[in-house]
Amino acid sequence: MNAKPRGIRQTMSDLHIWTGLLVSWILYAIFLTGTVSYFRDEISVWMRPELPAASHPSAAPELAQRMIDAMSKTHAPGGTMWSIRLPTPRDPTVFVFWRDESGFASATLDPASGARVSARDTKGGDFFFSFHFNLHYIPRLWGRWIAGVSAMFMLVAIVSGVITHKKIFTDFFTFRWGKGQRSWLDGHAALSVLGLPFHFMVTYSGLVTLMVLYMPWGMQSVASPEIQAAVTNEIRFKLPAPEPHGAVTALTAIAPLVQQAEARWGRGSVRSVEITKSADNGARVAITQAQSRRVSTTPRYLVFDGVSGELVTAKEHSGPAAETQGVFYGLHMGRFADLMTRWLYFLSSLAGTTMIASGLVLWTVKRRTKLADPQRPYFGFRLVERLNIATIAGLPFAMAGMLWANRLLPLNVPGRAECEIHLFFILWALMLFHAALRPPKRAWVEQFLATAAALALLPALNLLTTTRGLPGSLTSGDFLFAGFDLALLALAATSLEIARRTARHQPRQAKKRRRAGSVGEAT
Repeated sequence: MNAKPRGIRQTMSDLHIWTGLLVSWILYAIFLTGTVSYFRDEISVWMRPELPAASHPSAAPELAQRMIDAMSKTHAPGGTMWSIRLPTPRDPTVFVFWRDESGFASATLDPASGARVSARDTKGGDFFFSFHFNLHYIPRLWGRWIAGVSAMFMLVAIVSGVITHKKIFTDFFTFRWGKGQRSWLDGHAALSVLGLPFHFMVTYSGLVTLMVLYMPWGMQSVASPEIQAAVTNEIRFKLPAPEPHGAVTALTAIAPLVQQAEARWGRGSVRSVEITKSADNGARVAITQAQSRRVSTTPRYLVFDGVSGELVTAKEHSGPAAETQGVFYGLHMGRFADLMTRWLYFLSSLAGTTMIASGLVLWTVKRRTKLADPQRPYFGFRLVERLNIATIAGLPFAMAGMLWANRLLPLNVPGRAECEIHLFFILWALMLFHAALRPPKRAWVEQFLATAAALALLPALNLLTTTRGLPGSLTSGDFLFAGFDLALLALAATSLEIARRTARHQPRQAKKRRRAGSVGEAT
């Protein structure tokens, strides 16, 4: 008798399971670090407590002029290139970057005085953002390829998951507590439907952001260097070389140029001022628009003659292809988002992270009930289970450990920023070692308890090691530090609740055996 042919839903179910499983540990790490990267600036500020608290800075024209004066008189008087990034409510300092005869250098300045601000060496939130698509220790090109392949698998898993669950939207409103595998499947489906548009958007747009890396043939087919430069100029900012001037002249005043930019774009719309000077006394001044003003990340800038102050170039529009790429990039990064929208991004991405985690756990829950001896599973099952523990519970602990390192490492230790990162990976590796040695349930509980303790004690550590602890931050109105500490406490409570529920959970087979034993004793 011929076997019944497999239908499209059964085929899609297998595709969903295996495309999801094979890269889910990488996807979980990418999603979790990407989730916290929506507060990348806030993390960076918290990890540099020496920086001044946010205040009401001067208007952009006066502030830019003050920073230019500080650069020309104090920090880099012989510089041939200055780049000045103005403060924002999320990053209250001025970041300057310059080039002189000795090479490149950078500094953080106080917006009120223009004086250099000394802060501890750390990558801050930039590490999590970079790890999100580079995976750090892996060579950059390979890391981005691995992230891209994982995103492609994610797209396949999303589409096949929608096809597999024909009642997925109905199941969203049906959650059955305490039903073992059924509960995990309900939770997985609910999280998937809750953020389905966001999950699809962020996965697809992540691929679009690196489309030239994954599909370079379009750019390679453009033979003319001039056309290639024009295409690149559509999606990236590059300050043009200054025209020769000859006579020795002073740099024009910067404040009126910033005023012109704000007159075109609106108050508070200027993000940075960049100046390039040539050996023959020519100069160019570029003023760029903040990306927080629009979704697209395509460059918007004005270029002025640095001597006469005349407007040379106004780049305020891009072609359809560049604008489409810029919108996808902007949607993925969320730089346009205000505080409320950024929290929506964070929660939606956190739902995606939890969706991946629940899918991994569901794989083991479903197969554990079919094991001949659940206490002695086969090697593949044990490997997946241990990787699940070290990834889902171990990665948050390693991230919290990096914040502990930021507060405890001596300020003058050489390579301090890299030491924080090394400790992050060491702690993550220890979590894998711990998961391999301990019984699975105990490993889950212990790692989530460790994460809860690490997160809950961070505000106390911050209070003891800095002058910006939670009580002082609340009374002084330092809402960035206060909000960060409160968020840590909320995440600690979440980890503690997961550990409590895991400790109380009993697998279905164990319940059946216990009930059977009770019936046998009764008879």
